[in-house]
Amino acid sequence: MLLATLRPVIRIATAIAVLSALAGAGSAGAATLQQVGVFDQPIYVTSDPANPERLFVVEREGKIKEVRGGAVSVFADLTDVVSCCSGERGLMSIAFAPDFASSGRLYAYYVGKEVPGEIHVAELIASGPGGSAPLSTLRNLLTIAHPEENNHNGGQLQFGPDGMLYIATGDGGGQDDEHHNAQSTASLLGKILRIDPRPSGLAPYTVPTGNPFALAAPFDTIWSLGLRNPYRFSFDRLSGAMLIGDVGQGALEEVDYAPGPLAGRGWNYGWNCVEGGIPGPGTDPECATPPPGGYAAPIFTYDHGGPEGPCAIVGGYVVRDRNLGDLYGRYLYGDYCGEQLRSFALAAPGSSDRGEGIPVAQLTSFGEDSCGRLYTAQEGGRVALLVGDDGSSACPGQADKPRDPSFVGIRAQGRRVKKGKRAQITAWVSPCTGRRGEPVKLMRGRKHLGTRRLDRACTVRFRPRISRRAKFRALIAEDANYVSAASRKLQIKILRKKKAQGGAKRGTRR
Repeated sequence: MLLATLRPVIRIATAIAVLSALAGAGSAGAATLQQVGVFDQPIYVTSDPANPERLFVVEREGKIKEVRGGAVSVFADLTDVVSCCSGERGLMSIAFAPDFASSGRLYAYYVGKEVPGEIHVAELIASGPGGSAPLSTLRNLLTIAHPEENNHNGGQLQFGPDGMLYIATGDGGGQDDEHHNAQSTASLLGKILRIDPRPSGLAPYTVPTGNPFALAAPFDTIWSLGLRNPYRFSFDRLSGAMLIGDVGQGALEEVDYAPGPLAGRGWNYGWNCVEGGIPGPGTDPECATPPPGGYAAPIFTYDHGGPEGPCAIVGGYVVRDRNLGDLYGRYLYGDYCGEQLRSFALAAPGSSDRGEGIPVAQLTSFGEDSCGRLYTAQEGGRVALLVGDDGSSACPGQADKPRDPSFVGIRAQGRRVKKGKRAQITAWVSPCTGRRGEPVKLMRGRKHLGTRRLDRACTVRFRPRISRRAKFRALIAEDANYVSAASRKLQIKILRKKKAQGGAKRGTRR
């Protein structure tokens, strides 16, 4: 079993109330499963970016199967280089370049045979029109040492809305992140990484502008950190938000949410200092000094619910297939030990969590094709398409095309203010087209200080009173054309009184 080892054998009994909450409401009857086929240990599903009818199923031992018009063929065979199937090792996922139709480029994430446990991110190139012919090359982009344990390999590759390749790695395995990787910026494990997979000079990839950490290669690829085993993550194809299903240890499974377009840039999700937002083992040395902004809290958690309950989250997708009725806009997820698919609304994750009444035993992964339809893969071999309860499965079309990115800038007239006085903060939004009159929020930490609407120049001004040193951010919500966005943090300090020369007190004569 692939995911059974993602948490300890000993399960922790929990409160009955938590288990009851997970039972949730019954299915809304919005969807059912339509079988695509039966495969050998299917572990991921995706499609040609330009042709959603050309489906690809990743088999853990190293083969990539193509499904077209009901016919199944071997698209690529990587079994000579893939190490499978000790613990959680194997071929974990693939990602097609957005320009696959012209470039033939796709990328694979796998554990290699040459060095035990070593993780590889490699480029493959398919020849022929639209990448229709067999793969001709295998070029290694990134190699990540993972020597000690055979679990917590992560495994997801995904192109983001920015066209960059995002990579999810586990913490290296063992108990309590015993190898101290997740919090360390000297390790690529327990991270989300971000690269441009095109070469840069002699380097096999390019470090994109905007990566948050000014570190030596290859650690400059780190995008966010503090994850235990982000086995599956996804981008909401409408908003650009990143959602991560991070497999928990003994306490909680969690879903992390980072809004687009900077989806988690520089965020620390806390493992092993915290687990699911509560105190964790805290064995990493970095736990003694938490980041200035604190750890990014999950938007949703659930407990294992006793020895027969869930055990390991399988992260899914925000549903953007209108064939699926009231599932639209909800985050669909599952659990390897769960009995059915579940979903929640992003606006109220905890209170809206419900079972969908769609039984899927030993779920290994979800998948999404290029028109937004969702798939499930099961360890027993079955791959299925989610269809409407009336069997509808037509491509949703262009109604839910991705929204454009936006930028929020922020500045202050002076970074130091006398205590009790007001600061003058200006925020602006770009692009401006269609944004005039939209609301912008000013936040101090997590506190909402006020809202102003954009003027004709897409600018707003705030005058918060300053009583102590504080950090501010400006936020704009998504709309019909643009994703949500947040500014950088702006720090304003208290202006200290200067001492009179010669040590004399103010107002005294000499």
